[in-house]
Amino acid sequence: MATARDYLAPETGTAAEPAGLRHQAVVFALMVAVFVLAPFVVYPVFLMKALCFALFACAFNLLIGYVGLLSFGHAAYLGSAGYIAAHSAKVWGWPPELAILAGTATAAALGLGIGALAIRRQGIYFAMITLALAQMMYFFCLQAPFTHGEDGIQGIVRKPLLGGLIPTKDDRVLYYVVLAIFLFGYGAIYRVIHSPFGQVLKAIRENEPRAISLGYRAERYKLLAFVLSATLAGLAGATKALVFQLASLTDVHWTMSGEVVLMTLLGGLGTIFGPVVGAFIVMALENYLAQLGAWVTVVQGVIFVVCVLTFRRGVVGELGRLLGKSL
Repeated sequence: MATARDYLAPETGTAAEPAGLRHQAVVFALMVAVFVLAPFVVYPVFLMKALCFALFACAFNLLIGYVGLLSFGHAAYLGSAGYIAAHSAKVWGWPPELAILAGTATAAALGLGIGALAIRRQGIYFAMITLALAQMMYFFCLQAPFTHGEDGIQGIVRKPLLGGLIPTKDDRVLYYVVLAIFLFGYGAIYRVIHSPFGQVLKAIRENEPRAISLGYRAERYKLLAFVLSATLAGLAGATKALVFQLASLTDVHWTMSGEVVLMTLLGGLGTIFGPVVGAFIVMALENYLAQLGAWVTVVQGVIFVVCVLTFRRGVVGELGRLLGKSL
């Protein structure tokens, strides 16, 4: 009997390609080595911000790159998880671990509710539903008393982790905690992509009617992928809020949903390492071009246009094409 893997496009690859997996393992090891040594060269606070957004972009890429669902409302999960984590830590006095779990669980529940409504439609209708519901979440965060409106939740105290075993006052120590969270989320996404479940998601992306004809319940698979993506986006948002001691409307605004789309496209849609590269490029541009003031958006726009026209598959996608490897 035919399976979902039999109907994948040749360029997507399969989980049974040992050479490709070994190549990805080598690249992953190099990436981890760079991240471990990075805080001795680069400002740790910048690296922590980039890692949080890298996880956010990877979560978004799981949905659009491997299921083919374009969400314009992913900021809802990033921002809502940040607010819940910040409120849990500051007002309720929860330890950071529980606060992050609370924010992540909130994003998962929100993703389940929004996903159950959105996946009933496809294409632009799906995208517009996610955008509309995300805007509802934005206005809720703007009006809800516990979010403090435009001021946000500020002054969150950095408490030690694991009952005091891991101090978080030192930025470098906190960086390695954020790195561990990023690697956990990244590893979960990698495992999903290379599992039988991931092969079904790719089959649905390539030809949903054919996947349904094979007996797969496409809506259930898409909903589960949607919830997974929202959950990991929430993990990124909750971590970011506690690291920077702030939860604000910026993370739940629609522009954040657009920014994660740019990160994914710039790095390489449907690639393993592309969203990470894209997130670091975008964060580096925002950080080092900030001195340009109002012109920063113009310069960013020009750079994005040049990159999109030059690297049609994204930076990592084009690099993989030149090397003949799946990245």
